[in-house]
Amino acid sequence: MRRLRVVTNPAEPLLNPGAEGQTGDVHPLIEVPALDRLLRQQTPLVLLDVRWHLAGPPGVDSYRKGHLPGAVFVDLDRDVAGPPGPAGRHPLPASGDFEAAMRRAGVSGDRLVVVYDDADSMSAARVWWSLRYFGHDRVRVLNGGYRAWTETGLAVTTDEPDVKPGDFFARPGRLPVLDAEGAGALATAGVLLDARAAERYRGETEPVDPVAGHIPGARNAPTSGNVGVDGRFLPPGLLRERFAQLGATDALDVGAYCGSGVTAAHEILALNLAGIPAALYVGSWSNWVADPTNPVATGDI
Repeated sequence: MRRLRVVTNPAEPLLNPGAEGQTGDVHPLIEVPALDRLLRQQTPLVLLDVRWHLAGPPGVDSYRKGHLPGAVFVDLDRDVAGPPGPAGRHPLPASGDFEAAMRRAGVSGDRLVVVYDDADSMSAARVWWSLRYFGHDRVRVLNGGYRAWTETGLAVTTDEPDVKPGDFFARPGRLPVLDAEGAGALATAGVLLDARAAERYRGETEPVDPVAGHIPGARNAPTSGNVGVDGRFLPPGLLRERFAQLGATDALDVGAYCGSGVTAAHEILALNLAGIPAALYVGSWSNWVADPTNPVATGDI
């Protein structure tokens, strides 16, 4: 990012625009064969199961029915977000709370973390983003998630591992974020992407928040368009084409929001794969409409 870039240490770049799809030295995605190879080689890593369903059954139920060997369950609502309120339905957690949750899951600063969900990485991306925001440099998302693992015929288990607490130290501010004022300004001065489904963007329906519509000037880019039918991310070239059609390139300031900052993190990951740095409006629509003075647009523009 340029004007909207928020970093703790400005001398340390968060994304190398010349390294396609990379944040630091670690590519944000890992494929099933590569993860299987690491596990077979007993490579030290932390495997986090972050399955989560909006208004659906608790993700821990899925975890208990079967998960990747050695995986530890992380609850997105409890461990990765602060209490819902005016700041949004999934606001940033306090640094100490996030640090404690990650340590309970075994996360250490020098150990690779691999995160997965059911298939499409919608919730896994929020954990990837959160760990990166709080300063963990080695985080990867399992492309295709649990479904890709099982479709390959690899084993799952119901055994829950004994977790040795980690030593992760939270250092917030390592990725750029937006507040409501910044998001509203970016919709005019740069490119602000609305990651929700088109009908929610247009204001035709709103199943969760009290007001329907979108931030004036935002452009609709549903996260479902970032992945194929198998839940895997599209190739970087196709992602670049998709975002370029929406006006989002690495030559502009770009940001993303959704309903509560979960699926928008998926948009940030997809933009990262396309080589486009972007800021996350964590509070998203649920924070925007908490202030009745914020304008609301409906329709296609």
